[in-house]
Amino acid sequence: MKQPSRLLQSPVHPYLVLLIAIVLPGVGQVVNHNPMRGLTMLFFMLVLGVVTYQMAAPGISVIGQFAGGIFIYALSIMDAYMWARIRWEQANFSQ
Repeated sequence: MKQPSRLLQSPVHPYLVLLIAIVLPGVGQVVNHNPMRGLTMLFFMLVLGVVTYQMAAPGISVIGQFAGGIFIYALSIMDAYMWARIRWEQANFSQ
């Protein structure tokens, strides 16, 4: 019986996924073979960034203006690393 090539690929090292997720938001999930999750994170990051920008008072810093987007950005980084770590440990444990 032929197995799908996706299962035969070894997972990407979690630190590399972490670096990719920091530099390119949402791509860490794509590297973990979950593109819909990455697109969802990117969508909500943009939407919440715009919403908090529109609702922020004029004297608020840039970080405060985009706080919603930055929050989702931080969650997406942690999520990408967590799933990469789980896949890495499962692949190394099963061998």
